[in-house]
Amino acid sequence: MRLEQLQAFLSVAQTGSFQQAAGKCGVTQSTISRQVQGLEAELGLSLFHRMAHAKLTLAGERLLPHARKICQTWQNATQELGDLLAGKQPELCIAAIHSVCAAYLPPVLQKFCRNYPEVQLRVTALGSDRALKVLKDGLVDVAVVMNNRYFTQGPEMLVEVLYNEPIEVLMAASHPLAKYDRVPMAELICYPQVVFKDGYGMQRMVQDEFGRMGAKLQAVLELNTLDAFRGVVRQGELIALLPHSALLEARDDRTLAIRPIDHQRPNSKVSAISSATADPIWTREVVLVTTHDRMQIPPIAHFCQLVREFVPPQFDVLKVGTTGS
Repeated sequence: MRLEQLQAFLSVAQTGSFQQAAGKCGVTQSTISRQVQGLEAELGLSLFHRMAHAKLTLAGERLLPHARKICQTWQNATQELGDLLAGKQPELCIAAIHSVCAAYLPPVLQKFCRNYPEVQLRVTALGSDRALKVLKDGLVDVAVVMNNRYFTQGPEMLVEVLYNEPIEVLMAASHPLAKYDRVPMAELICYPQVVFKDGYGMQRMVQDEFGRMGAKLQAVLELNTLDAFRGVVRQGELIALLPHSALLEARDDRTLAIRPIDHQRPNSKVSAISSATADPIWTREVVLVTTHDRMQIPPIAHFCQLVREFVPPQFDVLKVGTTGS
């Protein structure tokens, strides 16, 4: 059964004439006849009494409400998809990590709302792993997160690298590590740390790095807001390993200190990796993630273009130095 067969059946039922139905559909009468005959052959029942005026048979009367419903559903679907392709979608859902929400998204959101005032923009701050999960589940349209290739693999996924940024140490201004211009990785092992909650890419990154050193991460507190990190670290000996963009507000706080990390892993009992082969700069990769099919939708494509324009260019990690004390 094909849609055009049902449409031909409905036209004949409405006009009572194969000839008038052909004119209404913009096809020849023979085409209408073939479509109705094909439908009758598939159903095994006659749908019309062929007289001067085409009259529905009992089978035709039973089919009529179903044919109307099917054709109306199809019309509604094509209208909805046409509106979607034209950018007439009711909302656009975004998930982004906290640092991106605070530092880089505000101008993107303002410009998008001016350009698409009829689209309700919904933004949720989530950890990277959680954001990518809800994207894959279809609950959001775009994610701006720390890359996790476990979640971004697949031919349907579109992943664009936005920037790489260094990981730095946040501590109280009076903390013993503040004496360093660049804090050696071996020193970080000695102090208790505040980390992001489970499901945040930063916690996984820090745990993985300590694991590669053969060291135990002393994670004594889990938080999920940047304000909370600053407040807790300010109080004493706890430190936090955070990305550069998460520390923008902390740089003007005289009670806090921020130091870059000497990422060469220690060549000692806690490391089986030679420091000569270690990367001296520890960075995280921030990416924009969506799916290829979503990029066909104008509001989504426009939002992604704004993200490309407004997020910072590639960090020159070698120039990120001591700030805040």
